[in-house]
Amino acid sequence: MSTVDRRIGNNRNQNVQGPNTIAKAPPNNLSTSKALFVVIIIFISSLCTLGLIYRQFPELEEHEKQHIKLPWDLEDAKQLGLVLDRYKDRYFTEVMFGVFLVYIFLQTFAIPGSIFLSILSGFLFPFYLALLLVCCCSAIGASLCFFLSNLLGKKLVKKFFPEKAAQWSMVVEKHKNNLLNYIIFLRVTPFLPNWFINMTAPVIGVPLVPFALGTFIGVAPPSFVAIQAGQTLHTLTSTRDAWSWTSVTVLSIFALISLVPVLMKEKLRKKFD
Repeated sequence: MSTVDRRIGNNRNQNVQGPNTIAKAPPNNLSTSKALFVVIIIFISSLCTLGLIYRQFPELEEHEKQHIKLPWDLEDAKQLGLVLDRYKDRYFTEVMFGVFLVYIFLQTFAIPGSIFLSILSGFLFPFYLALLLVCCCSAIGASLCFFLSNLLGKKLVKKFFPEKAAQWSMVVEKHKNNLLNYIIFLRVTPFLPNWFINMTAPVIGVPLVPFALGTFIGVAPPSFVAIQAGQTLHTLTSTRDAWSWTSVTVLSIFALISLVPVLMKEKLRKKFD
């Protein structure tokens, strides 16, 4: 066999993939232990940054200090909202920047609680400012989680979610020409948890630009509901109180709208083929 024939045979073997093959993101040269060390350093640095922001905050009353913490439930969000609301007018920049960084921290490390910060933003800030804040934080935090997953998450995803990741990889390949609309659809609908999307996207080859832009646009409709609920935070007893048939209908409409360009493109393609 000639050298040319061997090269052709090797190329063919490399291009043949089974249906369960997970698309690979660009490789990094770090070992798992080094990647884990880098992630830990980033996490500790982020905590130190949050600590510095806390130290820059104005002096709190003794009974208020206990409520300055990550909100794990609606009651925590209420108490935190009451404290921040007292200082918001005089220290608006500090309060908003603090919410901004904490939101990104939760999104970056896939820590639960961002829904309570969305509700809290609706309570503290004007509606459109809160919506822009939440969308920006979601896009930035998801993108940072994307990078961390690309650094460390490949082996974790393949070990703990191999079938789910393989299935989504095939779906992504099917929609590779409409990834922006597909990411928007996933963010609007609850079919896949946001943390799972953030962790698996780089592993199966989703590019960063449609991922980040799709996140920014796609989180707007559910955030709209959460922020609107935050305007009546003191009356909420559960996060389920934020949802109604009207809000579900609105989210369904947005999900369908995100698919319209895909359907139109497919229709035009069939027409001209």
